[in-house]
Amino acid sequence: MFFFNFLFWVCGTLILALAIWVRVSKDGKEIVSSGDMGTNPFIAVNILIAVGAIIMVLGFLGCCGAVKESRCMLLLFFIGLLLILILQVAAGILGAAFKSESNRILNETLSDNAKLLAETTEEAKEFQKAMIAFQTEFKCCGLKNGASDWGSNYPEAKESCQCMGSDCGNYMGDSVYPMTCLSSIKDLIEKNIIIVIGVAFGLAVVEILGLVFSMVLYCQIGSK
Repeated sequence: MFFFNFLFWVCGTLILALAIWVRVSKDGKEIVSSGDMGTNPFIAVNILIAVGAIIMVLGFLGCCGAVKESRCMLLLFFIGLLLILILQVAAGILGAAFKSESNRILNETLSDNAKLLAETTEEAKEFQKAMIAFQTEFKCCGLKNGASDWGSNYPEAKESCQCMGSDCGNYMGDSVYPMTCLSSIKDLIEKNIIIVIGVAFGLAVVEILGLVFSMVLYCQIGSK
């Protein structure tokens, strides 16, 4: 029980340390702020800080409860971990229930961001840099309508859109990738969602083991 919660505490410490570094350091702010689409880029970072802090507290309660054989600490650990598990299950149910809605929001967001490719503002320039790197890696061009999304900025993205082969498209006399990056982003999300589900399932198993260990120890201490 002690070693289980010690690892739990270490994981919380790492999450909290990484989130705080991203929140306060110059390099971290540049990473998070790049490609900002009008929403607060630090919302996810703030959530990670809260999650890391909660995991640290729960790990501390579990460790101290196991070493000192404190039923109060073990009970607090059990309740906290149970609440996290319930919230995790609820989040999974809501995610499955609103899957179509999330797809619609994703389509609308990316379609709106396609307008940034033809603009010349500083925000648009940052987004364009990220898009050029994405196009080069995933062999796609544009977000919604292909290379035409770039408008007068096309010469800057021309190299990342260039396609070699017989199945290429054509834009202004250049061979470009026929697939838009909107399709690539959707495919990337669908491929990685399996990993996310696997991680969530693994965390749920660990949380259930923690609940069982803490309750067994709680009962053993009470029977002494």
